[in-house]
Amino acid sequence: MISKETTVDSNVANKEILTNAFYMATPSQSWTGLWAHPGSDAMSYNRLGFWTDLARTAERGLIDGIFLADGLGIHDVYRGSPDAIMRAGGMFPVNDPMMMIPAMAAATSDLCFGVTANSSYEPPYLLARRFSTLDHLTEGRVSWNVVTGFQPSAARAMGVEPVRHDQRYDVAEEYMDLMYRLWEQSWEDGAAVRDRERRVFTDPARVHRIRTEGRYACEAFHPCEPSPQRTPFIYSAGASARGMRFAGTHAEAAFMSVSDKGHASRIVDGYRKAAVDAGRGADSVKVFNAITVVVAPTEAEARDIEAQCREFSDGEGNLAMLSGFIGQDLSKYGWDDPVEHVESDAMQSVLDAMTRENGGRTVRIRDIASFSGLAGSEAYVVGSPSQVCDELISWVDGTGIDGFNLVRTIEPGGLRSFTELVVPELQDRGRYKTAYRPGTFREKLFPDGGPHLPADHIGSRYRRTGVAAGGSAS
Repeated sequence: MISKETTVDSNVANKEILTNAFYMATPSQSWTGLWAHPGSDAMSYNRLGFWTDLARTAERGLIDGIFLADGLGIHDVYRGSPDAIMRAGGMFPVNDPMMMIPAMAAATSDLCFGVTANSSYEPPYLLARRFSTLDHLTEGRVSWNVVTGFQPSAARAMGVEPVRHDQRYDVAEEYMDLMYRLWEQSWEDGAAVRDRERRVFTDPARVHRIRTEGRYACEAFHPCEPSPQRTPFIYSAGASARGMRFAGTHAEAAFMSVSDKGHASRIVDGYRKAAVDAGRGADSVKVFNAITVVVAPTEAEARDIEAQCREFSDGEGNLAMLSGFIGQDLSKYGWDDPVEHVESDAMQSVLDAMTRENGGRTVRIRDIASFSGLAGSEAYVVGSPSQVCDELISWVDGTGIDGFNLVRTIEPGGLRSFTELVVPELQDRGRYKTAYRPGTFREKLFPDGGPHLPADHIGSRYRRTGVAAGGSAS
């Protein structure tokens, strides 16, 4: 049963499981090549109907949000060329994910949207305006997945030199400072008076110029009146030590991709500790893990779908994808060679998960190429609704995560099967909501709070009760 009439209250012992549909404006992402399956509609990724249909399917299944990944470069580490990734349609071609959100929001009433935007290359003044606009148009249903640019190809595209891993987060801290100033400090509450009788739309005395110096020098009024959330709900996807520290300070939800429950539990503990170290509550950050789910009415039918995924998944494309993520050319290894840990400025947490935090399992090159459960990659489950629900609940109860980012397979069938088969059984077990909570993205995930950043979040310190240190507003 999927209903919007009642809701299941969650508690610590019976935690409600959260879900996002994990997508990208591209033919395929985590598993390259599946767009070619005759049951896939992924070749329509560049048509608006693809996205509005996806949004309606997700909302029917009471999915919390559509989480939109993005990338500004191309994975060209494998064989020193982008050819394999181009052939496989893996994160290339790729469109701007922000452009679909207003249409998806118009097609739904409660579904939320997380969108990736790069703090290394996006001018903060312009990005702040775009997010305020999206927050207005979605009525507070948008979130920002803050990422830093790790791809050398993206740096070349932007005409700059790549930045080292930890330094990228130092730069991002400066970036966030200006974003909070624009969103929280420029406009007072009620400054947009909208007074027809006096013919005054904005009270100039209650709008303040932001002035900053340094890397992100700015002198400007934020061009948008305060949106429902002011600062959009904030995601972060970094699981390295420096990434965790950043998440503990800024993120309200964090995204990881691991297959070992012990490793997942340690990462969750790391996020909780990082939040406490930043002066926040341990549960201030919701943690999502990526998972590939293949479900059908029976296990035998699910295994048949898995076999189809394996047939169409592009092995060389999968290797090219991971080569880009970890900064290693995997074409240099033999088919049965293990993946080795090498320090790089790419995604350190991905390589750590495959080599140091994988429950002692060895990941070989052939494993990465195949559609299958992969040690060090995201979680993976194939089976009947009962079997899938058992595994989802085991993950949540055993690791402390709050929910899952559902990885694309053969779509739209994959997501539709999850909503029609898995969601009703989770509801019957009291582990999934039976109605959306009212309010903004922030209020849906933290129903005891309000639409704005909570008082213990660093961004709330920028509000007009006082000018934050390090800059001035007039």
